[in-house]
Amino acid sequence: MKCQEKTLNDLPLHTKGYIKKLNCTGNIKRRLLDLGFVEGACITPVLISPSKDPRAFSIRNTLIAIRKEDANHIQIHF
Repeated sequence: MKCQEKTLNDLPLHTKGYIKKLNCTGNIKRRLLDLGFVEGACITPVLISPSKDPRAFSIRNTLIAIRKEDANHIQIHF
């Protein structure tokens, strides 16, 4: 039985997850890598804006807000 792929948007608030893979290319991939979204990094959603987009994540002792559109490119496991 194959596991369903989970993205960063599927990670519940205040739950630790680990980045498995970035499913994007080009500038968006470079931007995410520069922000610390690398394979194996621990990430925790800590804040959600009133409009539900963007969400803020704690990663590598930094709080970073990203859009749902970008979070869909980040495959995780938890």
